[in-house]
Amino acid sequence: MTRTTRPSIRFSSLRSHTLAAVAGAAALCLAQAASAAEEVKIGLLSTLSGPGSTLGIDIRDGFQLALKHTEGKIGGLPAKVVIVDDQQSPDAAKQTTDRLLKREKVDFMTGVVFSNIMLAVAPAIFANKTYYVSANASPSQLAGGQCNPYFFSAAYQNDNQHEAVGQAVQDKGVKKVALIAPNYPGGKDALAGFKRFYKGEVALELYTPLSQLDYGAELSQIRASGAEAVYFFLPGGLGINFIKQFHGAGLKDSMALFAPGFSADEDVISAVGEATVGIYNASQWAWDLDNAANRRFVEDFRKEYGRTPTLYASQGYDAAMLIDSAVKATGGNLKDKAAIGKALQAANFSSVRGDFRFNTNHFPIQHYYMREVVKGEDGKVTNKLIGKAFENHRDAYVGDCKMPQ
Repeated sequence: MTRTTRPSIRFSSLRSHTLAAVAGAAALCLAQAASAAEEVKIGLLSTLSGPGSTLGIDIRDGFQLALKHTEGKIGGLPAKVVIVDDQQSPDAAKQTTDRLLKREKVDFMTGVVFSNIMLAVAPAIFANKTYYVSANASPSQLAGGQCNPYFFSAAYQNDNQHEAVGQAVQDKGVKKVALIAPNYPGGKDALAGFKRFYKGEVALELYTPLSQLDYGAELSQIRASGAEAVYFFLPGGLGINFIKQFHGAGLKDSMALFAPGFSADEDVISAVGEATVGIYNASQWAWDLDNAANRRFVEDFRKEYGRTPTLYASQGYDAAMLIDSAVKATGGNLKDKAAIGKALQAANFSSVRGDFRFNTNHFPIQHYYMREVVKGEDGKVTNKLIGKAFENHRDAYVGDCKMPQ
């Protein structure tokens, strides 16, 4: 009797627990389905006109390629992306942000290129408790004392690429450099980052208007400075003009030229040509990084748009994939802000840059690489990975961030 009853009791107990588990799982699925949104709305505010438009266009195209890879969905939900031009104007950007938040009621925002615009629109975004996933602009203020739980950078902290080049120039034994950048928060962060790791003499430090395209006067000052090398951060059309004029002034033969990745990327190379050969630059990403996500991204971007992607495009792509991972992790429940934030912090996606994780201030901890613009055997001018400047690099401002964890 004992032998016949015990298995029966155990089976009955197991069956009841199993049924309870199934019922619980079904109830959870029903609850998630009930709380899931019908769609995800994303406001992509970027610079799509003017001298900086190539940068915003690449962010937009990278983001849209990611959506093609996810079949038009974010976290399994249909995605609606509202794309608008900030006209590289803080005032225009603030007005458009207000519309995106109040009329469109977007669930996420992304896309801003320039830090002065990011700082202008951030207060309204944060006050509305809308998550902003940066595909570029990542000023020091938002990494440090003004860090915010609703801001995540899928790019870098503004200083980081410049820090990597500063270290590389230091390692090359350059004794004297000239520096030039635009006079706005991103430009100030750039040269501060370079000087944090370069310990030689700064012969000249120039800040120019963000709209300036003629550098004749500055090149004369650079020539007279006695510098061995020049470090420039001039995004988009600014950098294109500077390289052409630097080459035209005959300075290339007497001074080495260094830049952050975005001032010597594929868009700049395409516009300038062979005058870019020999420029050293740093980036957290390169088109020839060998990982599965990046190989797919570069190949499909070339097929879709007929050009090699820039780091801006890679950041737009990663921003979309990060948002996708967060929505997926929360079962599409966009009302649960705490869960969304936790899922963004987890960064559970395959970045095209390879290793990627967030620090406590929501800025990346990641590798930075050195690249050199070369002319390949096929005659094409492009960037080539030549080494790693930093491993698992953190920004300098995280200690000033008092955001609750």
